[in-house]
Amino acid sequence: MSMKTLAVALAMAAGAAAQAVVVSPGNSSSGWNGYMNVFDLPSNGGGFIFGSGWGVADLNTSFNDGAQTLTMSPNTIGDPNPFWYTPSGGPGSTGNKIMEANLYVQDDSGAWAGQTLTFTGNILSNSFTSAHQAKIFIRDFAPDYSSFNETIVNASAGVFSINLALDPGAGRHVQYGFQVKGACVWFTDVAPFGNMVVSTGAIPAPGAAGLLALGGLVAGRRRR
Repeated sequence: MSMKTLAVALAMAAGAAAQAVVVSPGNSSSGWNGYMNVFDLPSNGGGFIFGSGWGVADLNTSFNDGAQTLTMSPNTIGDPNPFWYTPSGGPGSTGNKIMEANLYVQDDSGAWAGQTLTFTGNILSNSFTSAHQAKIFIRDFAPDYSSFNETIVNASAGVFSINLALDPGAGRHVQYGFQVKGACVWFTDVAPFGNMVVSTGAIPAPGAAGLLALGGLVAGRRRR
């Protein structure tokens, strides 16, 4: 390789590095938000019912800043109405709705526009049963939230790294975080369904655990 070719290659690499943004899970003070989407059960057609902002604790998410962990458990709601549970809410009842809890950090500054965002972290454990699915995501919403690009993967124990090439347009909303989806569970019955524990501390080197390195760009409809 000639010196000129090497110089060009180094310049390109430096430019690419300058266009990359890397984020990782933070603790309870890192600006986390919650959003819940609610659907009918697949046996009832699985249709979307509503979505709205929820408090982080209402997503059944808890932070332990001393232990540097966050834990996401199955979605619960304390309303005994048969809308939510069959025959009605109480110990041993069956969830009557699918709840999709989204825990995320959002950036509206536009500083990342046109860059590649990498979200990396360490999932300490995922013991969810087949009744609930945990995922990791990056989403890049249009200014009016009418559409979004997305990278979303299943959450498995170990170090993860996902990325998304962000749209260069102005006014977009970028989110990264975690999702738990499954039928609602009465709050006394949560433990048998498992949970997911994520480290909010330092991330091990990729060689210390299986590295999930996935990226992509998937268009989707507005659902957070």
